[in-house]
Amino acid sequence: MPDEKAKKQASRAKVQANRDPAARRVDAAHFSGSSVHASLASEIGLRIVRGDYPPGSILPNEAKWAETFNVSRSAVREAIKMLMAKSLLASRPKIGSWVEPKERWNLLDRDVLAWYATAPDLEAFLRTVQEFRHIIEPEASAFAAIRRSDEQMAEISQACREMGEAANLPERIRADTRFHLAILRASGNDLLVPLGVLIESALDHLFVFTTRQVGDQPRAQKLHEAIEKSIRLQRPGAARNAVHKLLADTDEGIGRGRR
Repeated sequence: MPDEKAKKQASRAKVQANRDPAARRVDAAHFSGSSVHASLASEIGLRIVRGDYPPGSILPNEAKWAETFNVSRSAVREAIKMLMAKSLLASRPKIGSWVEPKERWNLLDRDVLAWYATAPDLEAFLRTVQEFRHIIEPEASAFAAIRRSDEQMAEISQACREMGEAANLPERIRADTRFHLAILRASGNDLLVPLGVLIESALDHLFVFTTRQVGDQPRAQKLHEAIEKSIRLQRPGAARNAVHKLLADTDEGIGRGRR
């Protein structure tokens, strides 16, 4: 019967699509404009980081990607080059491109961090961000208390004030991120500034998660105000301790997400 034949063909196509993530055309992105290769790199990079292609996997070839996303093979080549530059991929003639081990990924790359933040195990990612903050922020705040300029202090104070005045969650998250990045800049250490910029998207994800989990905005605001005050009064020890208290509170918020 023709209907039965059609059903079998559809079933076989579905099995094949499930077998190869690149063949899932139903949800494939369609790219246009001058940055096709960048959009394609973002889509492939996201699929790698979220685990569609585990480390060691051989990716589909240029022709397959071009067919899947309806783009030119030259766009595919440029996208693969971008992902190689971020250490997500390696490539060799006659073998193709494969996914590098996770420890080789450049997680301080802004794009990779953004993809990493959308991975299935969000809480593991947030704990990684928190560990980074424990290493960096207490001492950065102490240095800021010693070195900050009047202009930098005004930036920190304004961000803290805008957190308290925010009318909604997105406004508060933006102010919260500005607050912490301003402190890194005020620390006077040139190496901390690019680190702050690179983890900006990670902080956004972290603050969204913990703000929703903790829910005690007055307490969170007081913790931030304690940091601002210590830096303003140029008390490095107090600034360090205030940051430790804030980070402990954030740790607790992530812990609540697991329960």
